[in-house]
Amino acid sequence: MDPLDAAFVLAAGFAAGTVNAVAGGGSLITFPALIAIGLPPVAANVSNSVAVFPGYLASVAGSRTDLPPRRSLWPLLPTAVLGSVAGCLLLLATPARAFELVVPFLVLAATAMLAFQGPLRRLVGHPADLAPRRRTVSVHAMVAVGTAYGGYFGAALGVMLVASLALVLDATLARVVAVKNLLSAVVGLTTVVVFALFGPVNWAAVAVVAPATLLGGYVGARLVRRLPPLVLRTLIVVFGTVVGLYLLWRALR
Repeated sequence: MDPLDAAFVLAAGFAAGTVNAVAGGGSLITFPALIAIGLPPVAANVSNSVAVFPGYLASVAGSRTDLPPRRSLWPLLPTAVLGSVAGCLLLLATPARAFELVVPFLVLAATAMLAFQGPLRRLVGHPADLAPRRRTVSVHAMVAVGTAYGGYFGAALGVMLVASLALVLDATLARVVAVKNLLSAVVGLTTVVVFALFGPVNWAAVAVVAPATLLGGYVGARLVRRLPPLVLRTLIVVFGTVVGLYLLWRALR
């Protein structure tokens, strides 16, 4: 990797860390950047998943004051780990073309869930009105699906998690984003372990991108706390739509 390539992916890493903390979808920046410097698609995808992990940790640090009590978070972590492992194994076992065709529709569906959260809540019921057991099952189901997606590809993971969690958690959007950051970090740690053992990781690229995502993730998490809920929701919906349409265009071209 020459100095120009290193500077290019360094900038991409900072931008991705910031975007991941605010809305998710930062991998849409780093993944094409790694492709642009010559990495094969699978190696770029795997290396990207490992490289953005520090950014997730920084996002957790930046949003830790918005996290709910630990007793409500601990039960979600095993579900998140199992979902992430399932997604990683699915990626390693299936052709790249398969996930290229499926991912855009997942991203657009998640974005639509967030955009039409009000009507959907009226259809399924407000989280506060759900029976405790049903609410618990719903939250675990959303976490399992979201983290499996994250282990599989990861672009717009934050959009999917925010959209699904906002539907089943009776919490402010800032708190939902904080939970999203924690679950994203769990996905990131799981992918680091699985891909380090079984995936074609380009460690030189990881060494350049990872520190940049760390700084960008902290900056993005602090920014979230300053944004009004309507602005934050609009930002996530717009970004998710752009991500989904771009991925669809890329898959069908």
